[in-house]
Amino acid sequence: MSLQRSGSLPTRVPESLLHDLCMGSFDDCNYLNYLLFKNRAFSAECSSTLGRRATYKRGLTHGKWTESQDERYAFIAEWYDPSASLFRRYELLYYPKDSSIEMYDVKNRRTFLRRTKYESLHLEDLYVGSKVTVFSRHLTIVDYGNLYTSRKLGSRKERTLALIKPDGMRKIGELFDIIINAGLTITKAKMMLLSRKEAADFYADHRAKPYYHELLQLIMSGPILAMELLGDDAVSKWRAMVGPANPTATESDTLDSISESFGHIGLRDAAHGPDSVASAAKELELFFPSSGGRGPVSSAKFTNCTCCIIKPHAVNEGLAGKIIKAILKEGFEISALQMEMVSELCSGPCIAMEVRQFDPSKVFRDFCGPSDPALARHLRPGTLRAVFGKDKVQNAVHCTDLPEDGLLEVQYFFKILDN
Repeated sequence: MSLQRSGSLPTRVPESLLHDLCMGSFDDCNYLNYLLFKNRAFSAECSSTLGRRATYKRGLTHGKWTESQDERYAFIAEWYDPSASLFRRYELLYYPKDSSIEMYDVKNRRTFLRRTKYESLHLEDLYVGSKVTVFSRHLTIVDYGNLYTSRKLGSRKERTLALIKPDGMRKIGELFDIIINAGLTITKAKMMLLSRKEAADFYADHRAKPYYHELLQLIMSGPILAMELLGDDAVSKWRAMVGPANPTATESDTLDSISESFGHIGLRDAAHGPDSVASAAKELELFFPSSGGRGPVSSAKFTNCTCCIIKPHAVNEGLAGKIIKAILKEGFEISALQMEMVSELCSGPCIAMEVRQFDPSKVFRDFCGPSDPALARHLRPGTLRAVFGKDKVQNAVHCTDLPEDGLLEVQYFFKILDN
């Protein structure tokens, strides 16, 4: 199909026509080059429809016109400028061909960052609501930059609540691994204690059921772990992994589910998942209020404790579940957990934990091992840094060095930041 030439310059471009045009003849490319140069509206429509930089270079290669097109995805990102106390908005362009990025200042209409390789940023990290770091600058993705990116990446992305109940808390390491291996992304996580009012709000739909009060007692019996999951068809995928929510379900109904593997059938199931997108949005609001409120209180105890932080590189590499399993297997208790993005650890989200130790012969600092993983593998091969660390900077975990600093670091994450 060729673009029909007329006296007036076109401003709207059918998607099918534009795709055909990009595969077209010498004359088509020549005419399109003219339109891109003469008509800003047409050029903008090209960019929006194709989602790529439609730049045609006027040069001859073996007697033919050449064109330069790299597929790209466009996002709108915000950065809070503390010196000016305002949010600055950028268009962030990502090129999957070579993992390069570009940034444009939306307000000032100028290039902010020329196209450059940034291999630590991946396409799966980019979605509405995600927080990414570009050269130590924390950006929040607030929208898709064009129709192509929205259709390509946002059509099936869903958010859902993953709630690990008290009966499943002893297996949170395994559950982290199951979630990550299923292709879902954990975007928020926090261990909490529910008040009776919060438990009643969560189970409001079951108020007339005969087992209502038992449900309240069970979910208030200990800490729970609330997580926000993101992924393609996340609601139905997580719901299927959890298993039926029917309290009268039999073992055959829950075969191979999380409830059957890590909890009990009936009311004492290990996890919960909403049954619809609307229910997921409502339940996420209870645990992670969009208004900026705190939600349920942290489960931190602030006694006999030290602080452990799973560093951003280990979180991004999917090692969080394995590190948590290793800590619990060694006999330590994880009494609080929260996923945070803090300026001191600026390459991505980290997971902060309050770790409690009751055996005087076991010191958590010793279990982490030397700060240099190479040295740790030689001297203390079973420690966390020896097993999961890469180098002195990316050494998997941070732990409190001095016993008297343990409470201070725990209070920083679970009191100061939580407020």
